[in-house]
This record gives sequence, C-alpha cells and structure tokens, in this order.
Amino acid sequence: MRTRLTLAPGLPGTKALVAEYGDRLICVRYRYDAERRKRYKTIELIVEESPWYPVGSIVELQLASTETELHSQVEAAGGRWNPVRKVWEIELEAVVRLGLRDRIVEKT
Repeated sequence: MRTRLTLAPGLPGTKALVAEYGDRLICVRYRYDAERRKRYKTIELIVEESPWYPVGSIVELQLASTETELHSQVEAAGGRWNPVRKVWEIELEAVVRLGLRDRIVEKT
C-alpha cells in the first residue's frame, strides 16, 4: 500500500474530520492498494497527552519543609534548592529512581 497524499487539518478533504475530531486530528492520508484496486482514507489522531521530559532534563520538585528525609535524598542525588522559586531542581532520572514523579512541578 502506498501513500500518495498527506493533508494537514483544515485543507479540502479534511473539513468533516476536523469537525468530528478537532485538535486531536494530526493529518489525513490517502493510501492506495494497487493489488486490490482500493483507495483508503486514513487519519492520525492524538489519543493521549502527557508531559515529556528529554533525557538529562532538570525538573522541579515540590517537597514540604517537614520532609527532611526526602530533602536529604534529593540533595544526595544531586538536587539543588532554588530559594527564589522554592522548589528543588534535579535531573529527571534521579526523580524516577527516588520514586518522586508525582512531586514534579510544571514550569510556568
């Protein structure tokens, strides 16, 4: 099967799909099967969205001031306290290793 045409959302041939799927629609493709003599209209959709951090990323952690044990663990793993933002800055790999993913603060 060969793809002959890939259309971005909003172009002619995609309007009904944009109305149905909205911002989740990535593209519409027209694929051709020479053996079966058929044309297929396929779509690419976003089905899930979550934060992504590249390898080596520095993330911010929110820890309560009473969690001194965690403070020590984060510091031992290379974390640094940012007094201006009142968060710990540490590499993502260390956060995962310490099991603190749920403590990551999204940067604004």
